[in-house]
Amino acid sequence: MAARGTGFFWTLLRRCRAPGPVRTRTGPGQHRCASSLPASPPPGSWTRLSRLAHRDLYRLSITDPDQFWGSAAADRLRWEEPFDRVRDCDLSTGKIRWFLGGKINVSVNCLDVNVEKHPDRVALIWERDEPGTEVKVTYRELLETTCRLANTLKSHGIQKGDRVAIYMPVSPLAVAAMLACARLGAVHTVVFAGFSAEALAGRIQDAQCKAVVTFNQGVRGGRLIDLKATVDAAVKSCPTVQHVFVAQRTENPAVMGQLDVPLEEASVCPPEPLDSEDFLFLLYTSGSTGRPKGLVHTQAGYLLYASLTHQYVFDHQDGDVFGCMADVGWITGHSYVVYGPLCNGATTVLFESTPVYPDPGRYWETVQRLRISQFYGAPTALRLLLKYDESFVKKYDRSSLRTLGSVGEPINHEAWHWFHRVVGDGRCPLVDTWWQTETGGVCIAPRPAEEGAAIVPAMAMRPFFGIQPELMGEKGECLSGGGVGGALCISQPWPGMARGIYGDRQRFLEAYFKPFPVPFAFVVLKEDSGLRPLVLQQLRELVSTKIARHAVPEHFLVVKRLPKTRSGKIMRRLLRKVAMGTTSDLGDVSTLEDPSVVEEIIEALERSRK
Repeated sequence: MAARGTGFFWTLLRRCRAPGPVRTRTGPGQHRCASSLPASPPPGSWTRLSRLAHRDLYRLSITDPDQFWGSAAADRLRWEEPFDRVRDCDLSTGKIRWFLGGKINVSVNCLDVNVEKHPDRVALIWERDEPGTEVKVTYRELLETTCRLANTLKSHGIQKGDRVAIYMPVSPLAVAAMLACARLGAVHTVVFAGFSAEALAGRIQDAQCKAVVTFNQGVRGGRLIDLKATVDAAVKSCPTVQHVFVAQRTENPAVMGQLDVPLEEASVCPPEPLDSEDFLFLLYTSGSTGRPKGLVHTQAGYLLYASLTHQYVFDHQDGDVFGCMADVGWITGHSYVVYGPLCNGATTVLFESTPVYPDPGRYWETVQRLRISQFYGAPTALRLLLKYDESFVKKYDRSSLRTLGSVGEPINHEAWHWFHRVVGDGRCPLVDTWWQTETGGVCIAPRPAEEGAAIVPAMAMRPFFGIQPELMGEKGECLSGGGVGGALCISQPWPGMARGIYGDRQRFLEAYFKPFPVPFAFVVLKEDSGLRPLVLQQLRELVSTKIARHAVPEHFLVVKRLPKTRSGKIMRRLLRKVAMGTTSDLGDVSTLEDPSVVEEIIEALERSRK
């Protein structure tokens, strides 16, 4: 369901029941903020602030964001030149600028800083497709690989501001490619290595990429995937691509063409000092029009927010092994496989395989073998695994686990309790995290919180530092008090938020700072019997009771199935098109598991109107 937002607010596509009294007030000045601090806070400020109780630290992040974020940025990040102004933001116009005047290099913060402290600490554990064949990469080795790759890119004309597409499965070389771009000041856009040539080409064209980095093949679930052949087909319609850099994942040689360059180079690559607001990466999500939508994330603000959320939401401690199962093609992989953990000097797991290869115990065998401390996975995978016997979990030692996390979509109660009780033995905090590509990192989660604070199953619960939720009514008024419902918005800027949609400023403003339509529900029944009218009435009552009366959709459409990608993600933009009657141009549907499902839904809608 989509919810109504309002102007001057960063609107988020979710309606919710207030988790308790929301007593914030807004005014015109709250949306337009310019820092009054003349320079970076004195060294050690963040160390002092971080000792505050959670309640006091959160209050400070809302009432004095300049001090909070300025202190965190000054102490937690290494700057080539210090910033002289914390922020200059105006949500009414979509202006978002943080740490002005500062110069930074993200790869230095993720690699060089850690090499100086602990060069032989393991940075990456590459959990390859076949169990028991993991590869460990130290911070020193990752820096060397990153520099070699950066020099290869530089020697072929890649420089600051150029866009580089990375079409690779999760692997140390994919991480190095991201960091190599960051080192040079090039802007990377990682494309999920399961996307078709058409989908890849659309993203390359929109970003006007100068180069593509890929493997000859990928390996997943015991199968070989011809990545180079997909790239070859894609770049035929991408005139901006000058080079395709090819690495070998398997022993099968790739057919090399005129644009192709083997990934081999040596020596040290000095980092490029970059402005805080220079682009770090573009990440494409499916737009409602079907046109690729490249969200822009910048240097310092994104890195700081990824680092801070990784530490505080998951209780990261020195020596932990952080296991996020996401692919680097998604924002979760960017923030919690690569940038957040590496900035914090953590050991992070790169999971190449699937949850059921070679059997449904793969995740938990990996936890036992790698001694994973935090496990961060998707509800889609959890719902798949809970169908199997609990012995696939319990035969493995999971005592190393300290925190469990859920990401990607709301987690249902059955999956939450299975994850907590069976996987975590009822002893590990389970953080259901709410955020999206546009936010850069976790916005709402049960942790951090006061010591001993309760966690309500299947609820994200608490805003992170600097996140100020507002509930807004149908007329744009702010709502307060317990038990009220409305549109969930965030009224105050934070450093990790996206800065725009690449090449389309107006689309950015309309998508995230303006009102959007009322709800339309698509319903899949387990058994489509004569009880359909009763079930739909119960759904209306449920939405009215659990969310709000004005949130009840005007339309409920019963369908046999929903349009899902091969990874199990619902392609909501197609549902929006059906609901709005704009199905003449569906855009790219090549990533759907079965494209015929769209025609089924359109036919169901037509029948419902007869």
